[in-house]
Amino acid sequence: MPGARAGAAEAVSAAGELATRLAGALGGLVAPPGCVVCRAGTSGPRERLCPVCVRALPWLRPGCPRCGLPTHRRGCPAAGAAYPRAWAPLAYEGVARGLVGALKFHGALPVADLMAAHMAANLPPPLRASSAALVPVPALPVRRRRRGFDPAAELTAALGRRLERPVVPCLERRDHSGRQVGSGRAARRAPGRLVLAVRGPPPAVALLVDDVHTTGATLDACARALTGAGTIVVAALSYARTL
Repeated sequence: MPGARAGAAEAVSAAGELATRLAGALGGLVAPPGCVVCRAGTSGPRERLCPVCVRALPWLRPGCPRCGLPTHRRGCPAAGAAYPRAWAPLAYEGVARGLVGALKFHGALPVADLMAAHMAANLPPPLRASSAALVPVPALPVRRRRRGFDPAAELTAALGRRLERPVVPCLERRDHSGRQVGSGRAARRAPGRLVLAVRGPPPAVALLVDDVHTTGATLDACARALTGAGTIVVAALSYARTL
């Protein structure tokens, strides 16, 4: 019976993902695509952002290599993290926040490639030179089934194509936490809130990839699961960093 239930869940997840992709494709046929953030016209049918939003992208200046923040008033919030370095090209605000929302909450899957382009074009040379595999931060199974896809997995796959790196989705969530939106640092790091496990052989060296880095609790839990399985975690990459 457990095997049958698991098979049924996988079938529902696959059907949901297919429906999401078909809906996105049909939407593009019914209405010409515009800017995914402000809905204004773009410079071409393949463009996802209008010129105004492109200019308004909140690029982050280099800061603390450990936590990815441009500055912090007290100690580094990632001082005890299992990942040695964190990096994101953009702040999680304005246009960048709109892009993440378009992918996560509106199923705009092509946006993942644009986000990956921003990451690949600005990736620091030491991280670009690394031969590490890309490991996506997994979503809760129930959330993946509800959306029909996993945003971080879509972003990681797109980044892997651009960097020509292998993608190894070897992590899975085994907790039943609710949404983290609005939760503070203490709540996100509460014992038992995040339970990660490694399935299948993990890569020897890995770069973790997620869409947004907020407190770093999920990235830390993922890094600890990987290091516990013998993987060397080079860095935690994300598209946007909450300031």
